[in-house]
Amino acid sequence: MLYPMSPKAVELKRRLESFMDRHIYPNEERFYREAEELGPWKVYPVVEELKPLARAEGLWNLFLPDSGHGAGLTNLEYAPLCEVMGRSHLAPEVFNCSAPDTGNMEVLERYGTEKDKERWLKPLLAGEIRSCFAMTEPAVASSDATNIESSIVREGDHYVINGRKWYTTNATDPRCKICIFMGKTDPDNADRHKQQSMILVPMDIAGVEVKRALPVFGFYGVPDRASEVVFTDVRVPKENMLLGEGRGFEIAQGRLGPGRIHHCMRLIGLSERTLEKMCRRVRSRVAFGKPVSEQTVTQERIAEARIMIEQARLLTLNAAYAMDTVGNKVAKAEIAMIKVAVPNMACQIIDWAIQAHGGGGTSNDFGLTQAYATARLLRLADGPDEVHRNQIARFELKKYSNA
Repeated sequence: MLYPMSPKAVELKRRLESFMDRHIYPNEERFYREAEELGPWKVYPVVEELKPLARAEGLWNLFLPDSGHGAGLTNLEYAPLCEVMGRSHLAPEVFNCSAPDTGNMEVLERYGTEKDKERWLKPLLAGEIRSCFAMTEPAVASSDATNIESSIVREGDHYVINGRKWYTTNATDPRCKICIFMGKTDPDNADRHKQQSMILVPMDIAGVEVKRALPVFGFYGVPDRASEVVFTDVRVPKENMLLGEGRGFEIAQGRLGPGRIHHCMRLIGLSERTLEKMCRRVRSRVAFGKPVSEQTVTQERIAEARIMIEQARLLTLNAAYAMDTVGNKVAKAEIAMIKVAVPNMACQIIDWAIQAHGGGGTSNDFGLTQAYATARLLRLADGPDEVHRNQIARFELKKYSNA
């Protein structure tokens, strides 16, 4: 292997796979049923039942890199574990490794005060509450985050917050208690990347209204509790400002780098599982006198899927290695490349699997429609393909600036 797993990661992966076999896969049908019947405004009992089991087995907060609260893994060590968890929509939250909580916990650990850590980080690490991250807005093209119009205005010892956000994951969850809100504190600053700030907003404070749940391809709560939230004259203490005014983009870059690689590794796991489903399906079906698995078009797609998964995994492990060795800022190109390559790879493989399953592939019976919703969403979340491609091209062209 180009990137061999450490003994610690090998052992954790073994234990993780065992837990998945014993507790996650057998409960997926129940999970999807609860999500459909209870909707995005309720807690799903199966998740709460499994979380204590995962914690008891030491499979908890594995994402935290250098903290006494987690496993202390590098990005490269965590990547294959994240891939295993990504094989099921149920898994990440059970292990307290789901977005946006992971990124929010990292932000609180790096930039929160001791009071913030006691009030918000501690219960998040324990899986007792959930959190949300409010950045995207419906009124502007949020792929350019400098467009964000929400305001954060200082008034004495408080900040007053106004804005409408959407695709704010987790906001409909009754356990969601804290929001990291991004808005403008200095809209007239000549440097557009210093206009923004991030601030902590308790979800139960006056002026915060969760307007509605947003479906992703018709799914509410799975794969995402996307939500629209309105903030009207919300007042929070000045101490809730993270790192300082004008440093929102700085926090965002530190937060989104690990989040992007987590999304990509989970998608690789989802793609692996999808290929498994496809192979089993085509071996069990006969069409035009022979198994579907013997049709040339099927074999070509299976071969291409294997090649694409291996390419995506190597690219993602390379990004993880770069993040560990030279840092997120220097590894921007590697992170941008996986953010384009992996969701597109997953979308294609899931589409082929749907085709191989016939009409049943478009139902919810095989988990393929849910998988496609996840993959397609991630061509937009944390920056759309177009933004990352432009960034990659600029990095490449810069090499020839003196040519």
